[in-house]
Amino acid sequence: MGGRGCERRGKIFPAFRAGLECGDRSCFLFVVVAILTRLRKLHKELEERVRQRTVALTNEMQERTRLENELLGISEREQRRIGHDLHDSLCQHLTGTALAGQVLGEKLAEKSLPEAAAATHLVQLVEEAIDLTRALARGLHPTELEGEGFMDGFRELAATITERFQIPCKFECSDAMRITAPAGAIHLYRIAQESITNAIKHAKASHLTIRLDREDGMVKLMVSDDGVGLPEIARRGQGMGLRIMAYRASMIGASFVIENLPSRGTRVTCALPLVNNPASETHATKSQTPVG
Repeated sequence: MGGRGCERRGKIFPAFRAGLECGDRSCFLFVVVAILTRLRKLHKELEERVRQRTVALTNEMQERTRLENELLGISEREQRRIGHDLHDSLCQHLTGTALAGQVLGEKLAEKSLPEAAAATHLVQLVEEAIDLTRALARGLHPTELEGEGFMDGFRELAATITERFQIPCKFECSDAMRITAPAGAIHLYRIAQESITNAIKHAKASHLTIRLDREDGMVKLMVSDDGVGLPEIARRGQGMGLRIMAYRASMIGASFVIENLPSRGTRVTCALPLVNNPASETHATKSQTPVG
């Protein structure tokens, strides 16, 4: 065995070189043992470094997940707070303004002044603003979705979309059901909201359907539209709204699929296993409740 064969990046293992020089079999075995011992030590050091790096990456991923969950929680609380303020503060203020305008219009009408018609029109505008504010408040702060309010929340969402955008939105449910786990209910609701927003804003849909089913031990949410389908950016998974929906689904252990329909339109499907919500209950009563 030549000395060059023992070289590594221009260096020779000192023990191996000594073994070659002495030429004795026992020296050679000693050199082999020394090399194996060194390799074993290096292997253990490498394993320890890998273990430490794995622990660091795991902790980093857990911290990232915690921060993402916290951000979503803060966002949800802020939406609820703004919705509550809109309903209890702004709506009340606008209602007072409408009453004042009505009184003003009546006084102007008593004096047969032409401004009475303008005052009446102003009251109508304020009342429309009240309806719009209430719709915004319901979207930001939906009715309690746990328990019996689960289906009511989606039914109200469909009615609000129909009223606000003048686009027929139908709610269908094959079984009367309820979810008592707050996280699962609110994330399904927000996914439905975002799906509808995308359908109206990007797909130019003229009809929408929100459907809830209990199937194969899952609560399945489907939002369908008759729009132009997924844009290219959505097919590549680069849309912010799609990423948020997918992340919401992952937080509750649900699957998330968005696809173009064969004829026309898009369907968003989110399936939540009931095993993740032990308190979820369904009832066998068949119902189909169209809204809009």
